[in-house]
Amino acid sequence: MDSIGFICDPDHPLFRPVAQRLAARGFEVEFHRPTDAVARADVDALSALVGGEVHPTALAALRYADANGVQTWNGFDATVALSARLVTLKALSSLGCRVPDVRFDGPRDGYVPGRRYTWEGPPALDASAPFYVERVGAESVEHRYYAVDDGRETHMRAVEVRTSLPGDAPLLDPADVDVSMAASVRELLDRLGARAVAVDFARGEDGAFYAVRATPTPTFTGAGMDRRVADSIASLTTLGA
Repeated sequence: MDSIGFICDPDHPLFRPVAQRLAARGFEVEFHRPTDAVARADVDALSALVGGEVHPTALAALRYADANGVQTWNGFDATVALSARLVTLKALSSLGCRVPDVRFDGPRDGYVPGRRYTWEGPPALDASAPFYVERVGAESVEHRYYAVDDGRETHMRAVEVRTSLPGDAPLLDPADVDVSMAASVRELLDRLGARAVAVDFARGEDGAFYAVRATPTPTFTGAGMDRRVADSIASLTTLGA
């Protein structure tokens, strides 16, 4: 029987229901907490490994799996690349997206501290950041594009995410998919050999959309894509092929 390992909390809002779907299809599923080292023997016994949360310990398991023939859903290279803020901004820029300006000469008005990798905590109050990213966003809404490749095609959804909540406005709303932005997200997925990604866009004061960040561990919150994610993970295995 094909077995799939998930590196994330067992109550993860996406991967718990996805694992339940896969178990109903006949897969064995197991969870490993991202802060706990995964034994090499446990990785060797898997048909596929899913990095559900970004953590250095989880990355070590993905790297071992990639090097030893165990299929991964967003492998080590793609996960590290999508976790690196400067790498993703450069990649999105090369795909034709507008991206925020980045400065390395200290803080200034209109810029926020940046982190090299998503797993790093925010800089201490008395410490300088490695770089500073232009603050973009004339509205309190960002447009999040989710993409997942199920082995046959790439499925896309967009949601509006409110960065502040005036009155009774919902946190998430479905949004229409812009063809140009969707094409850039799809190309990013393909170039990095990833199976899933989320990219956030914000409208600047000039009215144009800017790609402001990406994540290799999207939650797909508000997108209703649990089945698509389960299909994508299953396609890595003999049973799901």
